[in-house]
Amino acid sequence: MEADEIRRGAQETPPAVRAAIRTAARHIRRVSAKQVPRGWRETVAPGVVIEQRVTPLDRVGCYVPGGRHPLPSSLLMTALPARAAGVPEVIATCPNPAPAVLAAAVEAKVSRLFRIGGAHAIAAFAYGTATIPRVDRIVGPGNAYVAAAKAQVARDCPIDFYAGPTEIVVVSSDGNPEWIAADLVAQAEHDPDARAILLTPERSLARAVAAAVAAQIEEHPGAAPSIAAHGVAVVTPTLDEAVDLANAIAPEHAVTDTLAVARRVVRAGTVFVGPFGAQAAGDYATGSNHVLPTDGVAQVRGGLSAADFVRVNSVQRLTRQGLRGLAPSVISLANAEGLHAHAASVARRVLPPPRGRRSRPETGGREEGG
Repeated sequence: MEADEIRRGAQETPPAVRAAIRTAARHIRRVSAKQVPRGWRETVAPGVVIEQRVTPLDRVGCYVPGGRHPLPSSLLMTALPARAAGVPEVIATCPNPAPAVLAAAVEAKVSRLFRIGGAHAIAAFAYGTATIPRVDRIVGPGNAYVAAAKAQVARDCPIDFYAGPTEIVVVSSDGNPEWIAADLVAQAEHDPDARAILLTPERSLARAVAAAVAAQIEEHPGAAPSIAAHGVAVVTPTLDEAVDLANAIAPEHAVTDTLAVARRVVRAGTVFVGPFGAQAAGDYATGSNHVLPTDGVAQVRGGLSAADFVRVNSVQRLTRQGLRGLAPSVISLANAEGLHAHAASVARRVLPPPRGRRSRPETGGREEGG
């Protein structure tokens, strides 16, 4: 899409929605700025200096779903962390961008926006086309087909993680049934394959939540297919076992009654705390990212962040003194592993040559200092 077309379309967004986009963007920028890894330098031994170097990726692709609902929030959640990390070229795709998505593109200052979606958009990001350049990383949520496409191309183009149909697990012993049901129904309306789960040691709470869900589906029938197929309430013997089960599921979203319980739910993309920790607030405006791992990937990582848009590598500098100090350890370990050429590569630099063999003279260049 041309820049003028994007700007004209964005102007069709209602003022209240544009204001909400600005508020969400402000919070996302604040959180993202805290997430960028920092470089550092450490002298680990005399003459041995290790530096962590952080540089932004050159070009990233942000996938913005365009299915049942327009998702300007997904554009903000993918493009703004990339901008916070310093990525110079942020490209987005959306099959049929609504005015609100275009307004989000303007707010996030995306470099280019292409009207394309589905698995073929992921392929275009991964391999490039005549019009869409190949990117360094693909990020963003999608349906099962988009998630599968990302998994297929991941060997050729890095992705964020598997981010398929949404998941919510509520761990509660004495929560408000109406509010718990509201969170479950809210996530269920995303996708027929969404999963909404309640874990509780209180059978009476499970019954009350089930009744509230049934009533709220009357108001929000779009959630009905997901609830029918994947909605479940599990009554556990104890709250501790509910926490253990939540960690075994490793859901995209977890909701808990108290901070004490939240601190024990460690395997989740994000954790909401307390009666006013409405999960939808995190979807839009808290500043925490709503692009989160699904299908158990939260066992090993959390959501998308500015850290996903940088390269972090090390620079190692050794002086003659530094290498001499390390040489005994390096040579001993290399020989113990049977990697004698490794040992020799150090020994040639720091040990006297065998008698009768002349060492090559050192030529050119000054010694790097610490």
